[in-house]
Amino acid sequence: MWVMPLRGKYLVWAITACCCQGFLLLGYDQGVMSGIIGADNQFGKDFNSPDPTTQGTIVAIYDIGCAIGSLITFLWGEDIGRKRMIMAGAATMLVGTAILTSSTTLAQLYVGRIVTGIGNGFNSSSIPVYQSETCGGMVRGALVCLNSTVTIIGLVIAYWLDYGMSFVDGPAQWRLPIGFQAFFALCLLFQVAVLPDSPRWCMAHGRGEEGARILAQLEDRDSPEHPDVVAKRKEIEVSLAQESAGGPFRYRELLHGGPLGNFRRICLCIGVNVMQQFTGANMINYLAPVVYQNTMGLSRNLSLILGGFTAVTYMLASFIPLWTVDRFGRRVLLMTSASGLSLCFILASILLSIGTKGAAYGATAMVFIFQIFLGIGYLPIPWLYPAEITTTRIRARGSAISSFFNWMCVFAVVEMTPPAIANINWRVFIIFAIFNALWVPLVYIFFPETEGLELEDVDHIFEKGGITGGVWSSPGGRTVERRRIARDVEDVESNEKGVDVRVDESRGKGDD
Repeated sequence: MWVMPLRGKYLVWAITACCCQGFLLLGYDQGVMSGIIGADNQFGKDFNSPDPTTQGTIVAIYDIGCAIGSLITFLWGEDIGRKRMIMAGAATMLVGTAILTSSTTLAQLYVGRIVTGIGNGFNSSSIPVYQSETCGGMVRGALVCLNSTVTIIGLVIAYWLDYGMSFVDGPAQWRLPIGFQAFFALCLLFQVAVLPDSPRWCMAHGRGEEGARILAQLEDRDSPEHPDVVAKRKEIEVSLAQESAGGPFRYRELLHGGPLGNFRRICLCIGVNVMQQFTGANMINYLAPVVYQNTMGLSRNLSLILGGFTAVTYMLASFIPLWTVDRFGRRVLLMTSASGLSLCFILASILLSIGTKGAAYGATAMVFIFQIFLGIGYLPIPWLYPAEITTTRIRARGSAISSFFNWMCVFAVVEMTPPAIANINWRVFIIFAIFNALWVPLVYIFFPETEGLELEDVDHIFEKGGITGGVWSSPGGRTVERRRIARDVEDVESNEKGVDVRVDESRGKGDD
């Protein structure tokens, strides 16, 4: 297949644009139903005014599809490769969109949501890995955070298109917003088709020469024989050799401890995504109009407008990590984010308990501030961290299993939120305030800092051992120094030279 002849930063930006396209599609698909369900509109008429439980299922069943897609990636994504999984994701979402747009029954709508979700599961599991494996450690955080920012741009587009189409009569009122995601899926398919695969994946699967050529493109070097490319290739090969010392991959490796600490890595991948969903983010982002209307007593039209502006606030806040994630690190952003989110929920609960119109407006302001704190930490880091904390050997599976738990938790939260709001109203905010407060010490104690590390350095991140993997005793949670892989390469080269010297000596004695 033809690959674009781009090099250096231009190739990195082309890959980033492709990954952003995938997350734009993810954000749009997440947000598009929130402005369609729950109102006396054309969608309600076409589907016999779904009750709140059915509305929650329409939204949440999509997450089951995403979880299935992530599970498929966990089982076969490593063999298929990053690029082809993204292509499969885009193609599957096109099929799902066609089913959705032509829906005439709830059953068909459910099938379309599941199929679309499966495609998105492929993408959400594979894109962060692809982005991380094709850029340097000093910019990796900002580039993956840019993907997350574009997710919210997709969310904003969905909200405002829903609002604009709410003034249109007829089936186009909901069919056009749902069908419009096919445009993003087509763009993703065409973009990824002309890009190279991950060089690390190529080298891990016996395609070393192809991997070296891709490295030369990414490093903007004329030849795979250039010293910079040779050095980088050596680092990756040494890292892969260390990870593969036990032979072919077996799933039980994911449960191994020891210096490599695969089980600890998998727990962190899952943990950061479970934490993200129990910040209360999706209660606000999936169901913002419902929350405004039912919890705060605002009109449907005002709730839709506020839902759109909530997404705009979220989008603006999501730009902040582009400048902070590679300066302050992942841990600081996570702990700052969780602290702010907990405080916002506490204040919103207090205001809503008062029960006046003015207090409801004050609680609405807390939701906007909530979006700022969410955007600076728990929006981007859970997509970035699993691809960083895992080794090349288990990276695809680590990202996929974290994505699986992410979507299952989204399903649980979105399914539980409408009845929770109906039964305990604003008190649901107290639950999420407690969860967010708990995340701060968990991050401080167990999550090592990965800022500035090359992916090959991360092999050594838990070598200090102990209950926390050395995180508690290391300043700033930095358990390994930058460029640690260079020492491994030096050790390997020294051993190889030692072997060569011994061979030469043996030959000399034989000649005598």
